[in-house]
Amino acid sequence: MKVLIIEDEELASTNLQNMLRRIDPQIEITASLETVAASVSWLRQHQPDLIFMDIHLGDGESFGIFREVNVKCPVIFTTAYDQYTLQAFKHQGIDYLLKPFDETDVRAALNKLSALRQTNAPATPPVAGRLRNRFMVKIGNLIRTIQMEEVAYFMASDKYLFMITRDQQRYIIEETIGSLEPQLPPENFFRINRKFIISITAIKEMHRLPRNRVRITLNPTPAETGDIVVSEERAEEFKQWLNL
Repeated sequence: MKVLIIEDEELASTNLQNMLRRIDPQIEITASLETVAASVSWLRQHQPDLIFMDIHLGDGESFGIFREVNVKCPVIFTTAYDQYTLQAFKHQGIDYLLKPFDETDVRAALNKLSALRQTNAPATPPVAGRLRNRFMVKIGNLIRTIQMEEVAYFMASDKYLFMITRDQQRYIIEETIGSLEPQLPPENFFRINRKFIISITAIKEMHRLPRNRVRITLNPTPAETGDIVVSEERAEEFKQWLNL
C-alpha cells in the first residue's frame, strides 16, 4: 500500500512513518509533504492508496487541497483539534485521529480501512441525511439491536469506545469517537470533550465552572471516577446546543 503523509511537523511525520513501518513493513511511504501547495502539486502527478493528513499546515488548512485537486483515495485526518470532524468526513475521511495518538490508534484506523475495503463500504461514514438510528452489538454468540433512543452516551476508555445504554448496559463499539460523531443525530447527541459523546437525555445535572466550562452529572453514572467536564473550546457550542 502506497501512503502519502501530509504533516508540517517533522517529528510528527517521522513518528508516524515509524509506526506505519512497525505495523506493516509492506507499507510504502511515497512522500511526506508539509504544505497545501506542495500537496496539490504532488497529487496532480501521483495517486496514493491512502493519505494521512494533518489539518493545520504552514500555508493553510489542508481542506484547501480538495478544492484544487481530485483526491480519490481514503484519508485519515490527524489533528490536535476536534472541531473539524464533520468537515473531515466530507473530504474522503475514514477516520480522525486526535493528537497525541499512538500506534494502537493508527493500527485501528488501518484495520477500519481494511474492513471498509473488504465489505465495499463507502469511503465516508454517514453524515447529515444518512444518520444512524441503531447499532448491532455482539453479546457472546448473540447479536442484539440497540435503538438510538436507548443510548445514554459513548465513552472512549483504554483504547476502546464504549456505548452505555439508559438501562446501564455497556457495549464495545468498533469505531473511534471521531468517526462516530458525524453519524449521530446532532439534535440529540453532542461531543463534550475527547472522551464523551452524550445524549441530551443522559444529563442529570450541570454546574458552571471557571473559564466558561460546565461540569456534567450523567445518568447512568460512568464506571470511571472523576469529573465530566465540557472542554473549554466546546463550551459555547454546547450551550447553544442546549438552547441556553
